[in-house]
Amino acid sequence: MIENILKQHIPERFVNDERYRRGHIRIINPLPGTSVLGLHIPDMRKVASQLAASDDAVGLIGQFEAAPERSMHYEEYMVWGMMLNRIKLPLEERLERVRAFVPHIDNWAVCDCVCADARWARPDGRTWDFIRPYLSSDREFEVRFGLILYMSRMMEESSLPEIFKIMESIDLEHIHSDYRQGKVSKDSGDLCPGLTAGRPPYYVRMGMAWLMATALAKYPDTTRSLLAHTRLPEDVLRLYVRKARESFRTRDIPPFQTV
Repeated sequence: MIENILKQHIPERFVNDERYRRGHIRIINPLPGTSVLGLHIPDMRKVASQLAASDDAVGLIGQFEAAPERSMHYEEYMVWGMMLNRIKLPLEERLERVRAFVPHIDNWAVCDCVCADARWARPDGRTWDFIRPYLSSDREFEVRFGLILYMSRMMEESSLPEIFKIMESIDLEHIHSDYRQGKVSKDSGDLCPGLTAGRPPYYVRMGMAWLMATALAKYPDTTRSLLAHTRLPEDVLRLYVRKARESFRTRDIPPFQTV
């Protein structure tokens, strides 16, 4: 699709340094069979901005949409999502294009980077109506997309009770994940084993934990009040505490109400 453009930005270190290449791919943790070229995020943003401003931007997005499932490089999916955030389109058309993109997300990095850049998303009724179906999906990265888009672009203190109620209603046992729980050996020759450190759907659990840790940083009293009577699973709450302790914004803020 845009492989020739992307190849111009592949770092020499990714090509020549095996240890660096393995580390880069392991951070992304793509599913088995995923092709990774090794581009850095700023370079992909630059490519996406250039393509989104081109005369054939809409046509290129149409080609992305028509491509067979999992047929492109990891970076092509990333640029596709970034283009959707940059191209000039009416909101309704943009939402339709994003709807066509979301089912192709199968990786935390694509999900999170696209959500972080989604300046079109607002904490209003239209965006809420847009993300609600994803929050009740049975697919791992559709749910994570809804969670991270809310966290990145829509979070307000007034909407925390609703998002907490939605998270409590998510049936984790019935969400499909292509990942399996397991430990990856650093010496393993398989760079894309499709394993996660925790139980699937791991990336939904982590998305919920990250959302709550972000809410703690922004609205600590409201967040702790909502958590005082939460029905969220214990493993998700443990991940939340870990995320809160890892962040300089919340490491000194108690994650729960104290007596």
